[in-house]
Formats: sequence, structure tokens, C-alpha cells
Amino acid sequence: MQQTNIHDVKIDPRNLGILISVNGELVPRAQAMISVFDSGFILGDGVWEGLRMVKGGVPFLREHIERLYEGAKAIFMDIGLRPDDLVKRLFDCLDANHMNDGVHIRLMVTRGVKATPYQDPRVTISAPTIVIIPEYKTPNPEKSAKGLTLHTVNVRRGYPDVQDQKLNSHSKLNCITACIQAANAGADEALMLDPHGFVATCNSTHFFIVRRGELWTSTGQYCIPGITRGNMIRLAKDIGVPVFEKHFSLYDVYGADEAFVTGTFAGLIPVREIDGRPVRHPLSTDEWSGAGPVSQRLSAAYKELCAKDSRRHL
Repeated sequence: MQQTNIHDVKIDPRNLGILISVNGELVPRAQAMISVFDSGFILGDGVWEGLRMVKGGVPFLREHIERLYEGAKAIFMDIGLRPDDLVKRLFDCLDANHMNDGVHIRLMVTRGVKATPYQDPRVTISAPTIVIIPEYKTPNPEKSAKGLTLHTVNVRRGYPDVQDQKLNSHSKLNCITACIQAANAGADEALMLDPHGFVATCNSTHFFIVRRGELWTSTGQYCIPGITRGNMIRLAKDIGVPVFEKHFSLYDVYGADEAFVTGTFAGLIPVREIDGRPVRHPLSTDEWSGAGPVSQRLSAAYKELCAKDSRRHL
């Protein structure tokens, strides 16, 4: 079966002519650039958000902007714009591109330009760098139909006193090395463990399993506070599925009835195989035939919620 990945999308020619917002200036894609002295380029010093545009608005806009500002506060970085002003800049960029739906947005804020390549924030000599990249980008439906394969890697989600995994920072090297290891194993996404050996999350998505009618996910202590993750938990409770945020091991994963990952870009994507083991009830010998019943109900409910919550203001 052909390998896929979370952002396995067809290149949309419309993206070649998009305008990108660089510090409030709308610049053609081919001309959009930042300084080689920028903190994000030199050190990965910054925070970011991935957002989607649905029917003219952005679902869960307030939650995304709040997470961005909370991350900036955690690293002692002043974004330099009020939240409402940043939202206005976001939609100015989208409107300038005449975008309305089927758009994925990367909103990035770094500490700014430095006088010299050095980590100390006190050598920063500019305001924060704020870049907004909107692209026509939708998930490949074949990905959900075929399901993803996961590979458990030896790269761990570390303790918060080393680098807090709740921080959605530009410093993603541990996730990148996990992704590389999974790709080298022929898998689509890496399954990552916490420092104690329990299941934490994936390298770019959140991980869930369904066991005997119950929905399980990690405690959330070793992953970013996922907005889609939180919505899935609430939706499961709404439809009467028992939900547990808990420690669990690979033994529990291998015996799960269903598994899926979640993220802003693709919503819910089913998983068909983990470490070479098919995702199915341990007493079953059936071939994987698509998302299970709980996954299907949650996916449908999430799509409805996205359309309902899409907004243009905080």
C-alpha cells in the first residue's frame, strides 16, 4: 500500500500567486522573506499556530489565538499587537487573497531580528517578526480511506523542565527526528512515548484509541494542548462515549479496537496499523476496512462543529 502522510496533498497552482503577510505587508510568495538574523531562523525562537478557513471564517479562532499568546507569554515574548489587531491582520491577508474556504494558514511569530547570531534575547534589535502564510490546502481523501500506519520511535516527549512539550514553539527538532525515524521505517507518523514509557502523542498529531467502547488518550502532560484533541474529547462525551485521559502502554494500543489521530489540518484520520500490527479487536481476523464506528461518529460531529464555530472575530 502506498505510503501517505498527514500533509499528503496535491499541489494547488493557486498557491503560486498568493500574497503572504510579512510584518503587516502583503508580499507575493516569491518575494516573501525574512532576515537571516531573525530569531526564528537562527534559533527557532518563536511560537506559531496552524489554522483552517471554513466558510469565510476560522473555527475555534479564539482558542488558537489564546494558545499563541499563552505560548508567547511563557517564553517572555511580547507579540507587539493586541489580539484583535492580529486577527484583523490575519483576515486582511485572507481577504486580499480572495480566500473563503479550503485554506490552511500558518501564523508564525518570532522574537525578531538580532544584532548578531546569539541566543540572548537582549541582542534582539527589532519588534517581533509576524508572518501569515495562507494556502489552498485540503486533506487527501485517500488518506482517510486507506488509514495511516504508525511506528513507535525511541525519541521521547521530554520532561517539562527540559523543554515543556505543551509549548507550540518553532523548536521542533525532537518531533522532526521522530518523523524521520518513522519515515525510515516506512510509516506515516511517529508514535511517541513519554519519559515513563507511556504513550504520549504523535510527532505532529494527537493520538486516540478506542477500547471496548471507551475512548482513551494520554494525560496531555507531554503534548501541546491540542484544540482538535479537546474538541474530540468533548464531542465524545456529548455522544455518550466514555472518555479517559490516562496513562496507557503499547500493550493497550496493540489491543485496541480502533485508533485515530487528530489535528487542525485534517481533523480525524483513522489508523490502520501500528508497529506492524493491524488495528482491530484481538479476537478479530478481519482485514482493516476503514474507520471504526466511534471514529466515524466523532469525525462527522467534528465537521459539523467546525462549520458551526467558524468565525472572523474573537
